[in-house]
Amino acid sequence: MDITVYLAGEIHSNWRNEIKEEVHSLQLPITFVGPMENHDRSDSIGEEILGEQPGKVFRDEAASSINNLRTELLMKKSDLVIALFGEQYKQWNTAMDASSAITLGKPLILIRPEKLHHPLKELSNKANVTVENVSQAIKVLSYIFETE
Repeated sequence: MDITVYLAGEIHSNWRNEIKEEVHSLQLPITFVGPMENHDRSDSIGEEILGEQPGKVFRDEAASSINNLRTELLMKKSDLVIALFGEQYKQWNTAMDASSAITLGKPLILIRPEKLHHPLKELSNKANVTVENVSQAIKVLSYIFETE
């Protein structure tokens, strides 16, 4: 059985590569999808497709509509969502993606450090599994495929 996992969360660190590399080394049958990881391209995609916008707000609106389409389509095709809340960046997109996963009825693994327990307690309560780090999330993925 192959599964597709949507990796939601900040795009500034290499946490996705860490998961992908470890899953590959464990030979788990998982395909990964997620948001555009090239931040500049994500921010400029609206103007690349629709042309120059008359201001920053319009530029953001044009890009966000295309990025939201990508997220919705890839998340709907996914079997599982992993949402990472890091300690360094504001995580509004991660919260939106995790909430979307719950709304779509997608199983959700929430990764958040213990110090973010309180601000994420309601979201964590709705997730199927909450872990504190990437390593624990990988162990959950691995367990899904164990037979004994």
